Order: sequence, then structure tokens, then C-alpha cells
Amino acid sequence: MRFAEHQREARRQTVRLVCAFVLTVALLLLAVNAALALAWGVVWGFWAPGPTAYPRLFFEVNTGVALGFVLGGWWLETSRLKRDGGVRLAQRLGARAAHRSGSHTEHRFCNIVEEMALAAGLARPAPMVLARDAAINAFAAGWDGSDAALVVTQGALDHLTRDELQGLVAHELSHIGEGDARLNLRLAGMVFGLEMIYRMGDSMAEPDATGRPTALVLPGLALKAVGWLGWIAGHALQAAVSRQREFLADARAVQWTRSRDSLGGVLRKVLTQQQAGVAGQHQPSTVQHLLLVGSEHGHAARWLDAHPPLTERIHRLYGRSMGPMPLRAASQDRPAEDTTEVDAPGWTLS
Repeated sequence: MRFAEHQREARRQTVRLVCAFVLTVALLLLAVNAALALAWGVVWGFWAPGPTAYPRLFFEVNTGVALGFVLGGWWLETSRLKRDGGVRLAQRLGARAAHRSGSHTEHRFCNIVEEMALAAGLARPAPMVLARDAAINAFAAGWDGSDAALVVTQGALDHLTRDELQGLVAHELSHIGEGDARLNLRLAGMVFGLEMIYRMGDSMAEPDATGRPTALVLPGLALKAVGWLGWIAGHALQAAVSRQREFLADARAVQWTRSRDSLGGVLRKVLTQQQAGVAGQHQPSTVQHLLLVGSEHGHAARWLDAHPPLTERIHRLYGRSMGPMPLRAASQDRPAEDTTEVDAPGWTLS
């Protein structure tokens, strides 16, 4: 696997997609003006001279109002996500703290998180467990390393070997070290801001108390259409950025662990569970991009998936197609309690 090339390409694609996201916001502002001007023309006659002509001042006012909704929604949602922090977000999703005094698998997980964080030169994220989720999955949440949480499911603890769990942790640490969680939270806030245009149009199109349409129904419907298209475009670009960051984290995990079988074994076991119909706990769409493996929309709307197809990720790791890997209990990996010393390793993750 060409680590440096894959990482450079993922970063280049991220920059292009973020620029496209900004361009989408600019086009949305133009579309808002066009939609309102068209609605005005239907009612008053857009090309008619005189007092019924569309006022030029409206272009400036509409642009300012639309931009205020987008940026205001982005600021509110981003501030809320930042204020909550990674640990509180994980707790809201049902996770609890992992303890060395708990089971052998939790003890091992805590050791791996600490040793990999030391090797990566990152602050140790809080290790947490989704205890009621039998599917193999994980996510990292938090605005920065100081409030980050690294969460794995009980299925990951039960079915992954130590090497595989190390690959899983390395993947999530890459998201923290590369600032992916922060980037995704910002994009989530911007998508929420784009959605505010749709909500504004929806409120304008509502009938009055008597059930009759108001004079704002046409502008409201126009804003709803523009806002919906803007939200779809923003959501698709957010998903495209997330897919590139998954490729980057996959490459970093293999580079850091020096074994493609570490993360590769995780993804192949996930493929086994998917073929067996093992479903994980449903998580809200706002955190789908944080997961190691998210839900897929199918072929018709794959461009809205926050993760690349599992088979494509496995093919990138190995350079060829690889089938599913049989599951086994984690206790088969190390029957005695994990007593690994958590000291700074003699190698660093670069």
C-alpha cells in the first residue's frame, strides 16, 4: 500500500471538496435571489416597469438574510457540538467509560488506547464502550484531543484480536490527530445552516390561522425548493469529505501498526457480520460520519454515504479483493489477563 501517495491524494481531495462546499453556499445565495425574483415576477410582473418591478435592494437584503441564516445555523450547531465535547456526545449515544478493573477485554482496550496515544504523541482520549452493541464498530468524537473520546462496541471487544483492536484504535486516533472530528463537526454545522433556508421557506409557505394561503406562499415554496437542493448538495459534499478522511485514516492505521492485517482483519470481520445480518445500534444521521462503518443508502444514493464501500476499503488495504474472515472470541487471542506495560514504545507514529 502506497501510504504517502494515498494520504496526499486524500488531503488534496478534501481541500477540493471543502472549496466546493463554500462554492455551494455562494450558489445557494444566488439561487435564493433568483427564486424570490421569480416568485415576485409571477405575482407582480418581473419585467414590468414602474413600482411593481423587482426592487434591486431586495437582492442585497435577501443575500444578507440568507447568509445570516446559513452562518447563524452553522454557528449555533457547531457551538452546541463543541460545547458538548466528545465524552458527553458518547454518553448521549449510550456509551460508558471503559475500566481496567473490568473484564479482560476492557483492560486490554484501555492499555491499547494509552500505548497508541503515547506513540502517536496525542493526548489520551477517554476509552469508552457501547456495551449493548454486538456489531463491530467504533468512533472518535471531540473538538480536539483534550476532550476526545474513543468508543468501541462490545462486539469489537468480543471478536477482535489484540492486533486487530490495535488497528481499530489507530484508525480512530488518526481521525483525532488529523482533526477529522473537528472538520466533520464544522461541516455538520454548515449543513444545518443550509437546512435553515428550507425551514424558513417552510414557515413562510404555511397557511394562516383560517387555513388560507398567505401572500408569502410562493416565495416560501421557492425558498423550500432552493433550500432542499442546497441541503442535498451540502450533505453530499459532507459525505464525500468523510469518505476521503476514511481512506486517509485507513492508510494511517496500516502505516502506524505496520500491518495491513490489523485493520484489514477488522474490516473483513465486519463484512462477515454484515453478511450474517448482524445489525448494530441505530445512530442518528448527525454522527454517522464518525463511525468506523456506517449505514449505506444503497446504489441509488451511494453519494450520500459517509463511508466508502467496505469491499473498496479492503481492496485498497490489500491491493486485491479479500473475503470475509471468521469471527472468534477475543478470549482465544490471550487467555490470561493482558498485562502489557504502558510505556512509551521505542518507535513513533509518523
